[in-house]
Amino acid sequence: MRVMVLVKASAESEAGVMPSTELLTEMGRFNEELVKAGVLLAGEGLHPSKKAVRIDFSGEERMVVDGPFAETKELVAGFWILQVKSLEEAVEWLKRSPFRDGQVEIRPIFELEDFGDAATPEVREREQRLRERIEGRN
Repeated sequence: MRVMVLVKASAESEAGVMPSTELLTEMGRFNEELVKAGVLLAGEGLHPSKKAVRIDFSGEERMVVDGPFAETKELVAGFWILQVKSLEEAVEWLKRSPFRDGQVEIRPIFELEDFGDAATPEVREREQRLRERIEGRN
């Protein structure tokens, strides 16, 4: 199963405070462990929301809202995408992360099988072609 680990923003990350060399080194070691174990698919830090935009959808209307956004507790400062056997395995990995403060959220990513009969053979074929094209870029 794939999971997305959402690293919650903090007042510091939203203010643009960069992590220390020590934390970056520890995070690099942790990411190396994830790679060696074959579970890391992607992972990045994100700029503060002052550099972001949101798009609100209402029917055919689209409204672009510039950051920063007020509710820090609802913002994401970074992410990992992991390939693990279970949610419990993801939890065990993240318990080993170098974080000392803050919060992460681990959420399973939908797989095509999760959509049941709505994922018709045509939908499955299109999805497969898209994945092949994406993987071909690497």
